[in-house]
Amino acid sequence: MNSELPRSHICITDAIESYAAQITAAAAGHRVITYLRDDFLIEDARAVVAEAYISEEQEKFLVLGAKSFNSVSQNALLKMLEEPPRHIVFILIAPQKLALLPTVRSRLSIKKLTQPLQYEPLSLSLSRLELSDLFDFVKANERLGKHELQYLLEQLYRQAVYVESMVLERGQLEAFELSYRLVRLNVKAQTLLVMLLSTFLKPTTKAVRHHAR
Repeated sequence: MNSELPRSHICITDAIESYAAQITAAAAGHRVITYLRDDFLIEDARAVVAEAYISEEQEKFLVLGAKSFNSVSQNALLKMLEEPPRHIVFILIAPQKLALLPTVRSRLSIKKLTQPLQYEPLSLSLSRLELSDLFDFVKANERLGKHELQYLLEQLYRQAVYVESMVLERGQLEAFELSYRLVRLNVKAQTLLVMLLSTFLKPTTKAVRHHAR
């Protein structure tokens, strides 16, 4: 994402949740409401329409992502997409163009992500993680929402494996797997990040922490 606010568009990608998280990050300081579903139904479309017509003084982003959108729900969005309310930005995310009706596709520009999403390296070093680093990082990210947190987990995994070329231990891999499950259950970011990052603390740091109890 660049420094400019995203504009209304359709994104074709399999990484639906990750792209939604990138939109949320790019629109920081603005209201971003996500509707991420396996199947986008008429009741979801009605919720989007109702939210879109709540007046705003600055841009509000409505992010609709799903593996499938039924035709009834899409038709319910057509008029609003053609004449969007003031300050409303619509972003639709689908795994393929055919998931959306031609009438929907004609109303928004389309971008297709043919390459994997790019994740910027973090300032945090997982291979040299200290307890103070853990606390600072958790404090800075303790208020993340569900989708932002999921994006951060993916950043952390790529930081460890691809940026720092770490060979993850079994406990670390299991912690990532557990984290991905817990984030879907809306576990607080603070709890989840402490659990995950604790597996990266140096053995001496762990020992000091255990001795201090």
